[in-house]
Amino acid sequence: MSMFAADFEPAQMEGRRRSPRAPVSFDARLGGQGGLGRTLCKVVDLSLHGCRLQTYSAMKKGQTIWLNLPTIGPVAADIIWADDYLAGCQFHAPLNEDAFAALIERHA
Repeated sequence: MSMFAADFEPAQMEGRRRSPRAPVSFDARLGGQGGLGRTLCKVVDLSLHGCRLQTYSAMKKGQTIWLNLPTIGPVAADIIWADDYLAGCQFHAPLNEDAFAALIERHA
């Protein structure tokens, strides 16, 4: 058995995001498959490509939802992770940059 020395640097996890997140707080309507129906949730951070939700119903990873965002309307998204009543989702298509900026300005 031989030993060797190596240098390493910790991984920078924030580099994984395609676009920066903005902290927000606003209510949105949530709908989807799997008995989700139409319910309210709170969007607690938002980017062009996704958001983090505080929900009142348990969510499941892999679930597809429709998120009705104020001034933007319904947006299709997939749940990427879920933990109790928090969930992260990725939009099927990025948000319009001007609509995103207006939403952030209004709810930041």
